[in-house]
Amino acid sequence: MMFKIGDRAVYPGQGVTEITAIESKHVAGNTEVLYMLRVLNTNRKIMIPVSKVGSVGLRKVIGNDQIDRIYRMLRDRAIVQPNQTWNRRYRAYVEKINTGSIFDVAEVLRDLSLLKYQKPLSFGERKMLDQARTLLVKELSVARSQEEEEVAHELDLIFADPRPVAIVPV
Repeated sequence: MMFKIGDRAVYPGQGVTEITAIESKHVAGNTEVLYMLRVLNTNRKIMIPVSKVGSVGLRKVIGNDQIDRIYRMLRDRAIVQPNQTWNRRYRAYVEKINTGSIFDVAEVLRDLSLLKYQKPLSFGERKMLDQARTLLVKELSVARSQEEEEVAHELDLIFADPRPVAIVPV
C-alpha cells in the first residue's frame, strides 16, 4: 500500500494520521524509506518504514460502503457478552482496539455503550469507551468530510435510547 504526502491514514490505537513526509534515513546500517506521520488528534509524530506498513496495520481511511456498515453495527442491539470479569473484557477490548479495524473499534464502542446501561463500567472500561469513541468520531468525520461535533452528536443519539438490549451470553 503506497501513500503520498498529504494522504490520511489510520494507525491502530492512535487514529487518523496525515502523511507529512516520505524520507530516507540510515537505520542500523541500512537505508530505510520512512513515512512521517502526524496524528491528527494529538499532533504526535510517528515514523514507519514503508516496508512495515502492513505489519503495523497502517491503512486507508474507510469509504462510504464501510461507513454504512459501521452505523448498522452501532445500531445493532443484540450484542454478544462473554460472561467474564471486567479485566478479561478489558483485555479483549484492548486487543480489538489495537487491531486497527474500524469495525472492531465500533464493536467496542457499541458493546461498552450498551453495557453501561446494564451495570457500572470499571475505570478501565470507561477509558476504553472514551478511546473507542474518539477513534471512531475522528475517522468517521474525516471519511464523511463532516465536523467531529456532528458525528459525536449522531453517536450520542444512537446510544441515548437505553431500550432493552438482547445480550447473548457466550
